[in-house]
Order: sequence, then C-alpha cells, then structure tokens
Amino acid sequence: MRKIELIIFDLDGTLVDSRQDIVNAANFMLRSLNLKERPFEEIISYVGKGVNELIKSSLGKDADGLKDRAFKIFRSYYQAHPADNAYVYPGVSEILDYFKNKDKAVITNRNHRASEIILQKMGIASYFKNVIGDDNTSCLKPSRCQFDKLFGKTSVKDKGKVIMVGDMDIDVLAGRASGIVTCAVTYGIGKRQDIERVMPDYIIDDILQLKKIIE
Repeated sequence: MRKIELIIFDLDGTLVDSRQDIVNAANFMLRSLNLKERPFEEIISYVGKGVNELIKSSLGKDADGLKDRAFKIFRSYYQAHPADNAYVYPGVSEILDYFKNKDKAVITNRNHRASEIILQKMGIASYFKNVIGDDNTSCLKPSRCQFDKLFGKTSVKDKGKVIMVGDMDIDVLAGRASGIVTCAVTYGIGKRQDIERVMPDYIIDDILQLKKIIE
C-alpha cells in the first residue's frame, strides 16, 4: 500500500457519468446549426481534451466557419443542463467518505464552473478542497500545468504521497509528468488499451479497490 496524503480525481468518467448530458449538448448545438446529429459513441470519443476539441471534432468539416457560434450555443445549453442525466459511479460516494480525512482535489479538462455545479448536484462537492478546470484552455491534461496550479494551493508538497485517479491516458500522462503516483480506472470513458499503453502505476476496475492501494 502507498502512504498517500492527497488524492486527485478526474471528473468525467471517474467520479461522474455525465456522457448523456455532453452528447445532448453537442447534438443540440449541431441541430441549432442545421447540421446532422452524431451518434452517442462518436461524440463520446471526442471527450477528454477540452470543450474546444469536442466542438471542433463534432463539427468536423464545418468547424472553421462555425466554431465561435457553435461554442456559444454549446456552452449556453450545457450551463442550463449540466447534470440532467448525470450520476455518480457506484462506489464513488463510499470511497470519498472512506478517505474523508485525506486531502482531495479534482483536476478536469471541463469548464471549471460547470464542474463545480456537477459536484454540487451530485452531492459530493464538500469532499474537495480544490477544483481545477479549463479556465486556461492552453493548460489542460496531458500537460502538467493544472497540477502545478494545484501544488501552489495545497499544503501537501511530497509528490510521492500524491496520487492521480483517472479514466484516460491523458490523466496518467499528466500525473506522471508531475512526478506523482498514477491510478487508472477501467469503467469510464477511456479505452483500456489506451490506459495500458501508458502504463500507470495501478489499474483498477472498481474505485473501491483504492482501499487496497492507499494507506
């Protein structure tokens, strides 16, 4: 087991399943622009690298002329419907309570304000001291930039006692670049083969398995 003082979680695909709300927002955007809606799995394959990349990929060949307008439509809709269908993954509330005496944070490539709203709506916001989102879209995972921001806010300075828990390869890459322990979950949005390729310190199928990793 690892002696860990700070647990950093990704949001979408790790703590919360918000896929349907993201797909709904993207397809509303496409309909509003008189473009063809895209299938659920296709839109989800664009998730993880920030809202700009999600919108650009969803627009496809129409991206250049419509991106600014599309962004406004997407953000307006999503701010009004951030968690209509979202839910906390099984075991998440239990694990957050189990580690209630440890520092915890969220680092996500999604919008910071929307992240806070979702955490509040899911009833788990109080567990986290810090939430780092996409306020600066040039500072997103897999860069370590967001982690550097967090370390400027937290009292935990020994990176050997910090773990990143996420569902995508970019979570692992950002954590490793930051010099911290990495743990990937397999039940989220990321593909298992992509996770295995970047070789995190741990791979778990159930978030409750953190009890066997973190001391």
